[in-house]
Amino acid sequence: MRRYGQALVLILCGAAVLRISLFSELYLRYVQPGLRPYLIASGALLLVLGLVAAVVAARSAGDAAADAEDADHMHEQDHHGEDHDHSQGLSVAWLLTVPALVLLLLPPPALGSYSADRAASEYAAQGIGTFPALPKGDPVDLTLAEFTSRAMYDSGRTLTGRTIRMTGFVTKDGDAWHLTRLLMSCCAADARPGKIEIRGLDAPPTDAWVTVTGTWRPKGKLGSEEAWPPVLDGTSSKRVRQPENPYEKR
Repeated sequence: MRRYGQALVLILCGAAVLRISLFSELYLRYVQPGLRPYLIASGALLLVLGLVAAVVAARSAGDAAADAEDADHMHEQDHHGEDHDHSQGLSVAWLLTVPALVLLLLPPPALGSYSADRAASEYAAQGIGTFPALPKGDPVDLTLAEFTSRAMYDSGRTLTGRTIRMTGFVTKDGDAWHLTRLLMSCCAADARPGKIEIRGLDAPPTDAWVTVTGTWRPKGKLGSEEAWPPVLDGTSSKRVRQPENPYEKR
């Protein structure tokens, strides 16, 4: 079985990557949509390499058996010692199968409220300026990133008097609750939280996905830490299913 360890690890890793990228949309929990072709190519390559390694191992099995029969007693002892060390190395390598099996059988969920609980002073002082006018008609559907940018940096105050509708998951901070979305540039590792404080509505359960409608309440000086997180006076909220892509692009 040790002989086929490398092949099995490669096959499991390749199958896990293809499971989330080729045969489902689960890859969206971890990376941006544009990376799907690279994931598929990587998974296929790992699978092919695993199959090749399995064939090579099978062909060398006969030669290894013949060498073992011809070796003398001392050589067998030395060879046994080498096998023991090799076995230890392989036992560590087998640990690589654990994340592959988890991804194959039980893919982890998208990041949620735990990952969103970070300080966000980085939002401050990123540059104040004018923004394009919002589309006509209310409510206006915005991403959390769009709303946050306008609330914190728009000198034209284009959110004033408009009814806004946004979707995110629920996080809580004491008595306050926030509509939250993780903003991602490339993959889940670089995700950062974007959140909006919701006032005037009862808080749904933590991590529940909701669509909230309301109006912007100005807060703090534009571009300052006091302006974060922006505030929305909610008028209605509705529980919804988690979107296929739970992240927003930043």
